[in-house]
Amino acid sequence: MTRPVERVVSALGSLPSAAIPVDPERAETLAAFVALVASFNTKMDLTAARTDDELVDLLLADAVVLAGAIASGARVVDVGSGAGAPGLPLALARPDLEVTLVEPLDKRVMFLRTAIGKLGLSSRVRVERKRGEALVGRATFDVAISRATLAPALWLPLGRSLAPEGTTWALLAKGEAPDCEGLEATLDFEYDWPLTGAHRRAVRYASTRG
Repeated sequence: MTRPVERVVSALGSLPSAAIPVDPERAETLAAFVALVASFNTKMDLTAARTDDELVDLLLADAVVLAGAIASGARVVDVGSGAGAPGLPLALARPDLEVTLVEPLDKRVMFLRTAIGKLGLSSRVRVERKRGEALVGRATFDVAISRATLAPALWLPLGRSLAPEGTTWALLAKGEAPDCEGLEATLDFEYDWPLTGAHRRAVRYASTRG
Protein backbone atom coordinates (compact mmCIF):
# COMPACT_ATOMS: atom_id res chain seq x y z
CA MET A 1 0.00 0.00 0.00
CA THR A 2 1.71 3.23 -1.18
CA ARG A 3 1.05 6.51 0.67
CA PRO A 4 -2.71 5.95 1.04
CA VAL A 5 -3.36 9.28 2.74
CA GLU A 6 -2.26 11.21 -0.32
CA ARG A 7 -4.94 9.46 -2.36
CA VAL A 8 -7.61 10.35 0.20
CA VAL A 9 -6.57 13.99 0.61
CA SER A 10 -6.37 14.45 -3.15
CA ALA A 11 -9.79 12.92 -3.73
CA LEU A 12 -11.45 14.98 -0.98
CA GLY A 13 -9.55 18.17 -1.70
CA SER A 14 -12.56 19.90 -3.25
CA LEU A 15 -14.33 19.95 0.12
CA PRO A 16 -13.54 23.11 2.13
CA SER A 17 -13.30 21.12 5.35
CA ALA A 18 -10.82 18.73 3.78
CA ALA A 19 -8.44 21.50 2.75
CA ILE A 20 -6.00 20.90 5.60
CA PRO A 21 -2.28 20.89 4.95
CA VAL A 22 -0.85 17.38 5.09
CA ASP A 23 2.92 17.68 5.04
CA PRO A 24 5.10 14.67 4.16
CA GLU A 25 5.80 13.81 7.79
CA ARG A 26 2.11 13.81 8.70
CA ALA A 27 1.27 11.81 5.57
CA GLU A 28 3.81 9.19 6.59
CA THR A 29 2.32 8.99 10.08
CA LEU A 30 -1.20 8.50 8.75
CA ALA A 31 0.07 5.84 6.38
CA ALA A 32 1.81 4.17 9.34
CA PHE A 33 -1.52 4.06 11.19
CA VAL A 34 -3.20 2.33 8.24
CA ALA A 35 -0.34 -0.18 8.02
CA LEU A 36 -0.57 -0.86 11.77
CA VAL A 37 -4.29 -1.60 11.57
CA ALA A 38 -3.75 -3.81 8.52
CA SER A 39 -1.12 -5.81 10.39
CA PHE A 40 -3.22 -6.33 13.53
CA ASN A 41 -6.40 -6.93 11.52
CA THR A 42 -5.07 -10.25 10.25
CA LYS A 43 -4.87 -11.50 13.85
CA MET A 44 -7.57 -9.62 15.75
CA ASP A 45 -10.36 -8.89 13.24
CA LEU A 46 -10.41 -5.19 14.14
CA THR A 47 -12.49 -4.04 11.17
CA ALA A 48 -14.79 -5.42 8.50
CA ALA A 49 -12.62 -3.97 5.71
CA ARG A 50 -11.31 -6.68 3.41
CA THR A 51 -9.48 -4.67 0.74
CA ASP A 52 -6.84 -1.94 0.88
CA ASP A 53 -9.28 0.62 -0.54
CA GLU A 54 -11.94 -0.24 2.04
CA LEU A 55 -9.41 0.03 4.85
CA VAL A 56 -8.05 3.41 3.74
CA ASP A 57 -11.55 4.85 3.32
CA LEU A 58 -12.74 3.45 6.65
CA LEU A 59 -9.75 4.72 8.60
CA LEU A 60 -9.01 8.08 7.00
CA ALA A 61 -11.80 9.53 4.85
CA ASP A 62 -14.19 10.70 7.59
CA ALA A 63 -11.31 12.08 9.65
CA VAL A 64 -10.08 14.14 6.69
CA VAL A 65 -13.55 15.65 6.31
CA LEU A 66 -13.88 16.45 10.02
CA ALA A 67 -10.35 17.74 10.54
CA GLY A 68 -10.98 21.16 9.03
CA ALA A 69 -14.21 21.73 10.95
CA ILE A 70 -13.03 21.28 14.55
CA ALA A 71 -11.91 24.27 16.59
CA SER A 72 -8.29 24.72 17.59
CA GLY A 73 -7.28 23.00 20.80
CA ALA A 74 -10.53 21.07 21.16
CA ARG A 75 -10.97 18.13 23.50
CA VAL A 76 -12.48 15.37 21.37
CA VAL A 77 -14.14 12.12 22.44
CA ASP A 78 -14.57 9.25 19.97
CA VAL A 79 -17.15 6.81 21.33
CA GLY A 80 -16.93 3.21 20.15
CA SER A 81 -13.54 3.87 18.64
CA GLY A 82 -12.95 0.31 17.43
CA ALA A 83 -9.74 0.32 15.39
CA GLY A 84 -9.22 3.99 16.25
CA ALA A 85 -11.09 5.87 13.54
CA PRO A 86 -11.88 8.64 13.28
CA GLY A 87 -10.22 9.60 16.57
CA LEU A 88 -6.62 8.52 15.95
CA PRO A 89 -6.29 9.96 12.42
CA LEU A 90 -7.85 13.18 13.71
CA ALA A 91 -5.14 13.37 16.35
CA LEU A 92 -2.48 12.69 13.71
CA ALA A 93 -3.84 15.30 11.29
CA ARG A 94 -4.45 17.88 14.03
CA PRO A 95 -1.59 18.01 16.56
CA ASP A 96 -3.48 20.63 18.58
CA LEU A 97 -6.30 18.25 19.56
CA GLU A 98 -6.63 16.18 22.73
CA VAL A 99 -8.49 12.95 21.97
CA THR A 100 -10.15 10.36 24.21
CA LEU A 101 -10.93 7.01 22.60
CA VAL A 102 -13.78 5.14 24.28
CA GLU A 103 -13.95 1.40 23.58
CA PRO A 104 -15.32 -1.45 25.75
CA LEU A 105 -13.74 -4.49 24.02
CA ASP A 106 -10.45 -5.66 25.52
CA LYS A 107 -8.76 -6.69 22.27
CA ARG A 108 -9.47 -3.32 20.68
CA VAL A 109 -8.33 -1.44 23.77
CA MET A 110 -5.07 -3.38 23.64
CA PHE A 111 -4.61 -2.42 20.00
CA LEU A 112 -5.46 1.24 20.63
CA ARG A 113 -2.91 1.49 23.43
CA THR A 114 -0.29 -0.13 21.21
CA ALA A 115 -1.10 2.25 18.36
CA ILE A 116 -0.96 5.32 20.60
CA GLY A 117 2.51 4.31 21.77
CA LYS A 118 3.87 3.44 18.34
CA LEU A 119 2.49 6.65 16.79
CA GLY A 120 3.92 8.88 19.54
CA LEU A 121 0.55 10.14 20.75
CA SER A 122 0.74 9.25 24.45
CA SER A 123 0.85 12.88 25.60
CA ARG A 124 -2.53 13.84 24.12
CA VAL A 125 -4.49 10.68 23.31
CA ARG A 126 -5.87 8.30 25.93
CA VAL A 127 -8.13 5.26 25.98
CA GLU A 128 -11.09 4.63 28.28
CA ARG A 129 -12.11 0.96 28.44
CA LYS A 130 -15.84 1.46 28.88
CA ARG A 131 -18.99 2.46 27.08
CA GLY A 132 -19.71 6.09 26.36
CA GLU A 133 -22.59 6.19 28.83
CA ALA A 134 -20.14 5.55 31.67
CA LEU A 135 -18.46 8.92 31.06
CA VAL A 136 -21.62 10.99 31.44
CA GLY A 137 -21.24 13.19 34.50
CA ARG A 138 -17.56 12.25 34.86
CA ALA A 139 -16.04 14.09 31.90
CA THR A 140 -17.02 16.76 29.40
CA PHE A 141 -15.59 17.49 25.98
CA ASP A 142 -15.70 20.12 23.26
CA VAL A 143 -16.49 17.65 20.47
CA ALA A 144 -18.26 14.28 20.61
CA ILE A 145 -17.99 11.86 17.68
CA SER A 146 -19.27 8.34 17.11
CA ARG A 147 -19.52 6.22 14.00
CA ALA A 148 -21.85 3.22 13.67
CA THR A 149 -21.78 2.43 17.40
CA LEU A 150 -25.32 3.61 18.15
CA ALA A 151 -28.26 4.55 15.98
CA PRO A 152 -28.19 8.33 15.40
CA ALA A 153 -31.35 8.86 17.44
CA LEU A 154 -29.62 7.23 20.42
CA TRP A 155 -26.18 8.72 19.82
CA LEU A 156 -27.21 12.39 19.68
CA PRO A 157 -28.57 12.62 23.26
CA LEU A 158 -25.46 10.84 24.52
CA GLY A 159 -23.19 13.13 22.52
CA ARG A 160 -25.02 16.15 23.90
CA SER A 161 -24.38 14.88 27.44
CA LEU A 162 -20.68 14.40 26.73
CA ALA A 163 -20.24 17.79 25.03
CA PRO A 164 -23.01 19.94 26.55
CA GLU A 165 -21.33 23.23 25.62
CA GLY A 166 -19.69 21.94 22.47
CA THR A 167 -20.67 20.06 19.33
CA THR A 168 -21.77 16.53 18.47
CA TRP A 169 -21.12 14.89 15.10
CA ALA A 170 -23.35 12.27 13.51
CA LEU A 171 -21.58 10.25 10.81
CA LEU A 172 -24.20 8.69 8.57
CA ALA A 173 -24.08 6.15 5.76
CA LYS A 174 -27.55 6.99 4.50
CA GLY A 175 -30.84 8.58 5.46
CA GLU A 176 -31.88 11.94 6.80
CA ALA A 177 -30.10 13.70 9.63
CA PRO A 178 -32.23 13.06 12.72
CA ASP A 179 -33.61 15.74 15.00
CA CYS A 180 -32.73 15.83 18.68
CA GLU A 181 -34.27 17.98 21.39
CA GLY A 182 -31.80 20.63 22.53
CA LEU A 183 -29.60 20.32 19.44
CA GLU A 184 -29.62 21.96 16.03
CA ALA A 185 -27.64 21.07 12.92
CA THR A 186 -25.06 23.76 12.18
CA LEU A 187 -23.00 22.07 9.44
CA ASP A 188 -23.87 19.31 6.98
CA PHE A 189 -21.43 17.66 4.57
CA GLU A 190 -22.39 15.04 2.00
CA TYR A 191 -19.55 13.29 0.22
CA ASP A 192 -18.41 9.95 -1.17
CA TRP A 193 -15.57 7.92 0.20
CA PRO A 194 -12.97 8.48 -2.52
CA LEU A 195 -11.71 4.95 -3.12
CA THR A 196 -14.85 2.83 -2.71
CA GLY A 197 -17.52 5.41 -3.56
CA ALA A 198 -19.59 4.77 -0.43
CA HIS A 199 -21.88 7.73 0.24
CA ARG A 200 -21.37 9.52 3.55
CA ARG A 201 -22.90 12.37 5.47
CA ALA A 202 -21.33 14.22 8.40
CA VAL A 203 -23.66 16.47 10.39
CA ARG A 204 -22.50 18.75 13.20
CA TYR A 205 -24.95 19.64 15.97
CA ALA A 206 -24.72 22.35 18.62
CA SER A 207 -26.81 23.06 21.68
CA THR A 208 -29.80 25.35 21.29
CA ARG A 209 -29.64 26.31 24.97
CA GLY A 210 -27.77 29.34 26.17
